[in-house]
Amino acid sequence: MRELLSSLNSALTRLTDAAIPVSLRHVRSSRALARVFVVTHMFGGVVALALLGYLSRFTPLTSVGVIFLALMTVAFFALPIVLKLTGNMSAVTLTSFQSLAITSLVGTFAYGGFTSPFLPWMLVSLMTGLFYQPRRTGLVVGLFLVDVAVFLGFLIFSPHLHVPEGIDLPMLGWISIAMAMSYMAYMALYYARLIASRSELQVEAERYQAMSGELEQARAAAENLSRQRSQFFSKMSHELRTPLNAIIGYSEILVEDFEDMPGENKQTLADLRRINATGRHLLSLVADVLDADAVEKGDTEIELETITLGQLLDDVVAASAPLLAERGNKLVLDCPLRDDEITTDPTKLRQMLINLMSNAAKFTDNGTVTLELWRERSASDDRLHAAVLDTGIGISADALPKLFETYVQADQTIQGRFGGTGIGLALTRKFAGMLGGTVSVESQLGRGSCFRLDLPAVAHAADANDPQPLKLAS
Repeated sequence: MRELLSSLNSALTRLTDAAIPVSLRHVRSSRALARVFVVTHMFGGVVALALLGYLSRFTPLTSVGVIFLALMTVAFFALPIVLKLTGNMSAVTLTSFQSLAITSLVGTFAYGGFTSPFLPWMLVSLMTGLFYQPRRTGLVVGLFLVDVAVFLGFLIFSPHLHVPEGIDLPMLGWISIAMAMSYMAYMALYYARLIASRSELQVEAERYQAMSGELEQARAAAENLSRQRSQFFSKMSHELRTPLNAIIGYSEILVEDFEDMPGENKQTLADLRRINATGRHLLSLVADVLDADAVEKGDTEIELETITLGQLLDDVVAASAPLLAERGNKLVLDCPLRDDEITTDPTKLRQMLINLMSNAAKFTDNGTVTLELWRERSASDDRLHAAVLDTGIGISADALPKLFETYVQADQTIQGRFGGTGIGLALTRKFAGMLGGTVSVESQLGRGSCFRLDLPAVAHAADANDPQPLKLAS
């Protein structure tokens, strides 16, 4: 039985949807209202045919009441077709309301007056008009009052109402009331679903507004936190660099003094050199953090200068040598043309190479770290190439994609075993992109790594861009 009802409902839905114009199908509320219109007119037409069939048994087919009721029944069936052809829901529903009201009044006048079975349908016609025209209440009520006034006028001029013989008007009235109630109940159910749907939409709208308020508060808090963060890094840039530079400077002075002093000062000299190297390493870490913050905020600018490859190489070796020596690594340099000049941001390029050298030294013990630096000229391009190779522990294939992410290291044990912040390689990638180049890595676990820089030998301010996709190889 349930399957039968489901099949009937599906068939009714397909039938009603076929009568709905395309213009009303895209909006859910319009489609549902049109479906109610089609179903109620099909149902109303069947009711009208049943009444017409019953009344024709007791009154001539040529009587005014039967003829008018027959015409209105045809019109009732035809209105869904008119809706399909025109797509004008407002005009068609207004016509439907007037047709039902006039039919009810004519039937009331022709069959029993105030005891007529058509009388309940006058109220149905008014409710139908208000249902389909909620924004034109004044027009609906006005038309209905005009219809009632005309009806009362006919009653005044024709006070003797005719009741055909043999018609059981009370029974017909109860049947008509039951039909009218069923007709209105269907529209009431639709209206109840519409109200429920609007309530759900209102709840969702209120929830959306509340969420928007929370998001706005979160945005304001994030902006405030960002301002405080910027102020903090700006202050720390001075507060950290100043004492570190003092430690490095004084330790260099002491190293020079002890180098010139005779006697057994080897241990003291080694300790001072260790203090100097540690201070430089700490300053490098601080610089990485502050520079990463500046790049993230977009406060870093390209400052182009012309330097030789020899100058660049000497600066990088001076900064990297202490860490290489600390782990017993051998440094191999390969820069065949030291006098070649390049135009770039030397500070950023120097920091990139120091980051790569420090990274190589950190993961290599008693091995070899090689720095290659050369310029490659061709008819179409002029490139600067740098490569840092080591014989260290290497990197697993699954860890390679994470190397250049900020604050991320190859695995969770790296920081505890080797130290580091996870900023250096990320900053190298960002600087390479700003200079119009790329950084790539090749590595095998247990066999060492090779990091390569590919940059324009003559950089321009227009070369600053986002980093290109990384090139990874296991």
